Amino acid sequence: MIYVQLFISPNPCNETITDVLSYQLGDIGYDSFVVTDNCLNAYIPQVSFSEEKLKEMLKHLLIEVEVDYEFKILEDKNWNKEWEKKYFKPLVVSNKCIVRSSFHEVGERYEHEIVIDPKMAFGTGHHQTTYLMLQEILKLSLVGKSVLDMGCGTAVLAILASQMGASNTLAIDFDEWAYENAKENILLNNISNVDVKLGEVDLIQNEKFDYIFANINRNVLLNDIQHYAQTLNKGGTIIMSGFYLEDVPFIKLECENNDLKYQKFEQKDNWVAVTCFKK
Repeated sequence: MIYVQLFISPNPCNETITDVLSYQLGDIGYDSFVVTDNCLNAYIPQVSFSEEKLKEMLKHLLIEVEVDYEFKILEDKNWNKEWEKKYFKPLVVSNKCIVRSSFHEVGERYEHEIVIDPKMAFGTGHHQTTYLMLQEILKLSLVGKSVLDMGCGTAVLAILASQMGASNTLAIDFDEWAYENAKENILLNNISNVDVKLGEVDLIQNEKFDYIFANINRNVLLNDIQHYAQTLNKGGTIIMSGFYLEDVPFIKLECENNDLKYQKFEQKDNWVAVTCFKK
């Protein structure tokens, strides 16, 4: 596949800004991101590249920052594999779970081993939000429980839920690339009780869950919390991430407006994961 490499240089440049840029670029089709000395490189298949969409996105950034950019078309090769080999290293969470790719050598054994071949940067567990979600899920007792992984990406959370004994898990993502990658990774881990669907929150309107995991972003969560609350069983738990510490009051208020009792948040850098339960 032929890719376009975008060199994007915000002023100032810091971790918060590169995270926000990566999320918003992901919304318009960019699937891999590398932080560099000059700030951020982003990659998108040439067939999906649109400079007009890029300019429009930059006009509506969630933060105020000046941005310069340039881009070039790369030679045709398996850039996903190149990215994996250079930037995706095995990750251990809470000394209980290792996330690795199929080309990584197996070393020390852990209680849970998740093998993924990701087609996007945020599904490896290295991003703070995915790490936080994995960390919080490992604290739960999921045996015999029904689970929703909303915005599943690589399906790493759904795979962990299945390995922890969930009776059935529904994994949903609106991105077709994520949907296909999720199915591939579920097969790679010999998981048989995870159903992957392509779409958005309307797919859950007739479902019921004991646990909901939603690693998306603040705006989508604020819009969809009401739907999560309707499908969460009484006494059920929802864990959400994809937003910053300063967003917690807004998430908490929306949860409490929908009969969800705020319990706690966990933080990694400026990113957080919030846990609530159904009254």
